[in-house]
Amino acid sequence: MLITVSGPAGSGKSTLAGNLADALDYEHVSGGDIFRSLAEERDMTPLELNKAAEEDDQIDRDLDRRLRDIAAERDDLVLESRLAGWMAGEHADMKLWLTAPLDARADRIAQRENKPFEQARTETEERSRSEAQRYAEYYDIEFDDLSIYDLAINTARWDPQGTLSIALHAVDSYDADVDEGQTPVEGIRYEF
Repeated sequence: MLITVSGPAGSGKSTLAGNLADALDYEHVSGGDIFRSLAEERDMTPLELNKAAEEDDQIDRDLDRRLRDIAAERDDLVLESRLAGWMAGEHADMKLWLTAPLDARADRIAQRENKPFEQARTETEERSRSEAQRYAEYYDIEFDDLSIYDLAINTARWDPQGTLSIALHAVDSYDADVDEGQTPVEGIRYEF
């Protein structure tokens, strides 16, 4: 089974994806780790790399192509990134969306990156706007369109274990024999 975990920065994607992969004994591939690695290689912050990606679309396209290729080639995998559900498309068996209010997400990012809350909040808002603009321009993806996802979870309502329990229940209760069909991912330009 290929499971995607998507959502905005600070929504708990990495936490859930790692926990879910461990619980299912699946591999975990994180687009966030890949993106932060790309930023570090260029001696940039993720925000700076996001800004650079506004001018150099190949930064996003290279990452997204890797995600799509991984989705097409692997199974028993939790694929996690902001666009994992969109990039995996028809290859995903289950697509999960995570969210949380901006202040909760900014607080998590501030703690993770050891920076002041207001700075994290401002950067998170800027980053979100920048990414949404690029996703629409590159692929015709409306980032806030949740219609392709099988389950959406507000991670501010549950701790990581509660969020994992919800996701595991969805995975464990899934039965391909009674599946009446996933929402197709249509109208996307996979132009890398």
